Amino acid sequence: MRIERPRGTRDFLPDEMEKRRAAERVMREIAESFGYREVATPTFEHLELFTLKSGQDVVEEIYAFRDKSGRDLALRPELTAPVMRMFANECSVMPRPLRFYYLSNCFRYERPQKGRYREFWQFGVELIGSGRPESDAEVIFLAYRILKALNVDFTLHVGHVGLLRDILSDIEEKDRAMRLIDKKDWESLKDLLEKEGNLEVFQIVMNVSEAKTVEEVERIYSDFDYSYLESVFEILRSLNVEFVPDFGIARGLDYYTGVVFEMYAEGLGAQKQVCGGGSYRLARLFGGEDVPSTGFAIGFDRVVEVCDVDAERKPTVIVVGFGDSTKSFKVAEMLRNAGVNAIVDVMGRNVRKQLSYADSINADFAVFAGEELERGVVRVKNMKTKEQQDISIEELQDYFSGSR
Repeated sequence: MRIERPRGTRDFLPDEMEKRRAAERVMREIAESFGYREVATPTFEHLELFTLKSGQDVVEEIYAFRDKSGRDLALRPELTAPVMRMFANECSVMPRPLRFYYLSNCFRYERPQKGRYREFWQFGVELIGSGRPESDAEVIFLAYRILKALNVDFTLHVGHVGLLRDILSDIEEKDRAMRLIDKKDWESLKDLLEKEGNLEVFQIVMNVSEAKTVEEVERIYSDFDYSYLESVFEILRSLNVEFVPDFGIARGLDYYTGVVFEMYAEGLGAQKQVCGGGSYRLARLFGGEDVPSTGFAIGFDRVVEVCDVDAERKPTVIVVGFGDSTKSFKVAEMLRNAGVNAIVDVMGRNVRKQLSYADSINADFAVFAGEELERGVVRVKNMKTKEQQDISIEELQDYFSGSR
């Protein structure tokens, strides 16, 4: 019986995994260069962790289940809540600010489509303990640096969720209105505000969403303090960050409190958002103190699909044996110590078939484990140029270092 993989999941073959690992290395190295350190949380958490953050409706969108002891649990649908739960439980006395990063798989029960899966990976950071413009600017700049290093063609939009909340302060169903703005569902928003007799607010929201500068949006709605946002913009401009002021970003989750940002990549169709984040207060929901934080999550799978990154490859060498497998294993270990990937024939094939296999897997070299070994020498064949030469054991590392 043939068993297929579960719907909404994927298998990754070696070429794809090499690209994913290469992208992962770039993300980790840049995050660590900013002083962020890696953390990890459990794959499943108590269901309450996510309903406290997102409401009971989230249960329909996630993998929630009851264990054998009757506890309500869920596979994590995202990583901000688990990290803030960890902070509240274990990190409250650590010196501030805390700089964490993570890369893990998440799970959501939704209709699979291009760029959207039931199992997916997130790379993200959380800067915990600072509520200043510098912290927001740093997190935005870090995300920007990562996507630039991965050669992703993207646009960065930066706004302030407090502006829209202020405009909607007198609206009865303001949380629903924020979700509609987040989805850019203007028709439903108009219907909602019309029922409440607030079409004037709808027009303000539309005008604000179309504004391109702080000066322009201030003329539309002056009852808001734009100085914090201007400070963030000033830092970003000083770092030559290219961004679009976007005063219509809602980030439809209640815990966002201030500056928010989103990044959109070309080449992904409708699922073009590859990063989202902003400043928030969440720890208090999980029993921690009320600390300001800023973070982002990058859709790792989407970024891998459109990034241009070179997967680091060591030379691959086939050790061609002549019937004495002990020699083959000995030569292979010498090669590995010289910094290359060495493959030993374990099929009992003759020399011709071993070389044919080397061609079929695009091996870079073939090394013959023959009589030369007794003289402290191995014969090396370049599988691309077909040239052969004898190399002493002592010179193997230098030889293959020069071939990379």
